[in-house]
Amino acid sequence: MNRQKKLQQLFKEKAKKASAKLAPKKPKYISKADRAKLEAEAGSDSVMSSES
Repeated sequence: MNRQKKLQQLFKEKAKKASAKLAPKKPKYISKADRAKLEAEAGSDSVMSSES
């Protein structure tokens, strides 16, 4: 493998890692307690709207 090819390969690897950091694919983690709170709030909102 010649020097030019090695440099190009290293550059591509670094660029790939940088773009992966900028565009995360996973959704943000929400703890179990927070999910329960959101579900309770959503439930209370739907009860309020059905009572009106």
